[in-house]
Amino acid sequence: SRRPRAYEVAARRAGAPPRPLSLDEPTSAALDGVDGLLLTGGDDVDPALYGEAPHPTYDVSEPGRDAFEIDLVRRALAADLPILAICRGLQVLNVALGGTLIQDIPSEPGGLLQHDAAGPANTLAHSVAITPGSCVAALVGPGESRGVNSRHHQAIRALGQGLVVTGTSPDGVIEAAGVPAARFCVGVQWHPENFKAGEFDRLFEGFVDACRRRPERAGGSPRPT
Repeated sequence: SRRPRAYEVAARRAGAPPRPLSLDEPTSAALDGVDGLLLTGGDDVDPALYGEAPHPTYDVSEPGRDAFEIDLVRRALAADLPILAICRGLQVLNVALGGTLIQDIPSEPGGLLQHDAAGPANTLAHSVAITPGSCVAALVGPGESRGVNSRHHQAIRALGQGLVVTGTSPDGVIEAAGVPAARFCVGVQWHPENFKAGEFDRLFEGFVDACRRRPERAGGSPRPT
């Protein structure tokens, strides 16, 4: 992510000291000693991973990042580690589960909203309708008028296996999704880490609470990565 500090601050505010991972680490050992996986924003997921040629707007990510994060997602789900996936993180989660992406929202027909808003990082770009009864609703509240920021030109198209939509913008773009079968697997397309007044603290607090509830933990502070 281009703004890693914001994620670290949000995690610490929720009570968890983060441990950033390096792409040089083997994924087989990367999750050792951590209690949850926080997937951050960043550049585009390689469309070859979901069977498509790249759109002209394709913005390649760091070499090796796609494969690294997709493997982490699969390992975390297999181990039932809590996952909080933000922006690109939600897209990675979807691709890891066999889903596809809208490669460029502005190129889509149908008059979709502006999802890559200019201005300060916490500028509200549009509303999101949150599905009542979902994990996201339990953390941020259900309803039609939840305002969010927006800095993405891609989004989920076809859902990956086990992933369920829990929030949409007025134009139908998927803004939140999760895996109900998992202990905690929540993804949002906006950037909750950019709100310093606590508007979305409960997302991070819910994630950290799930990290703390690992049955094998004897106590101490959780460590999301």
